[in-house]
Formats: sequence, C-alpha cells, structure tokens
Amino acid sequence: MKKILIVDDDMHIGNMLEETLIKEGYGVTRAYSGTEALYVLSNQKPDLVLLDLMLPGLNGEDVLPKIKGIPVIVVSAKVDVDDKVASLLGGAVDYVTKPFSTKELLARIAVQLRLAENSSTSSVLTFDDITLNTDSHIITVGTVEIKLTRTEYAILRLLMLNPEQVITKSLLLERISEDTPDCTETSLKMHVSNLRKKLRDVNSKDYIEAVWGIGFKMRIK
Repeated sequence: MKKILIVDDDMHIGNMLEETLIKEGYGVTRAYSGTEALYVLSNQKPDLVLLDLMLPGLNGEDVLPKIKGIPVIVVSAKVDVDDKVASLLGGAVDYVTKPFSTKELLARIAVQLRLAENSSTSSVLTFDDITLNTDSHIITVGTVEIKLTRTEYAILRLLMLNPEQVITKSLLLERISEDTPDCTETSLKMHVSNLRKKLRDVNSKDYIEAVWGIGFKMRIK
C-alpha cells in the first residue's frame, strides 16, 4: 500500500483528501503545520507528500526544501505564477491550485508515484565509490567486490536509495521485513555493525553513520 502524507491545516480539505485517498487504496497520514510535518517525516517515509504552502508556523515554502527523496505535490490556493515557479524550482514535482478536481489530483498522484517507483528500481545504485547492482546483487567498493548477507544487502540498498535521509530503526525494519523477516530490533544493530565493517575493511572509509537515538544514514562527505 502506497502511503501519502497530507500537510494542510484546512480540516475540510484535509478530510476530503483523506477520504478520497483511502477509497483509492492509499494509506494516509495527516499533519496540520510545517513543524508537525517535519516531525512526522523524521519518523516515517511516505511515498508522496501533498503540501499546502500557507501553514501555521513553519510555512510550506520553508518545509519543501527539507523534504528529501520523497515526491512532493504542492496543493495551494496561491495561483501566482511566481509561487508555482518557486515551488517547482524548490523541489516540488507538481503544483495543483485550489480549488481542484479530485480526479485530476488522483491522476497526478498516480503519475508521480509511478515515476518514483521507476527511478527507485534502477538496477544500479551508486554512493561515493560503492556500486550496488539490484539485478545481480553484486556490491563493489571501488574495484573490490564484497559479499553481504541477505540482511546486510537489504539494509545497504535502502540506505543507498535514500542517501540524504536518516532512516529510523523502525522504518528500516518495516522496509526490509519483506526481504529479511528474521531481522529484529535486537539484531539490527549487529547487522549494521557487520555491514559497516565489511565496507570499511576495503579502504578504511566509514560509509554509514549512526544518528544516535534515531537510526542510520549514508555518511555524506
């Protein structure tokens, strides 16, 4: 089930969107301010965000550049071309003005989810000098091929798909559960530690960092 985060302080519009999306088979999470949206995103990763611009406190323009690795469709009453251009240049994948046709919005959502899925299923992922081939499951660091366990591979793949994002422990377990159902919260730390060591043994570089109390991310130099 694809999950969508609705960020809008208008209860009527938010309720209408939630009801419509649930009927279409999507999972829905709500946030009513920019600050709340960032808190939600620190604990989970939806497949798409519907973001209003005129929010209490931290507004949508401030929130948008902080959302990494997730397609964002701006849904706003601002109709000025400059607002649309600024949002699209700021990282939004689409811009829908209020009032809007739910049929059109659903179509735009479907398009962006399909594009995101296609991009995330690229057969070759790279980070720094790590290459991961999702077809052959071959991982190389520079020219050195390394052997990973099934769980280590699943962890590295998820982190490389979201290199700028801190992946929480709970999200990590949820996302890799289909590939590694035996991985538990207790064993996760050990699997990550073993993975970091295998990568580090090649050239003494540490590619993965632990964010204390939250989770893990790729170490960006």
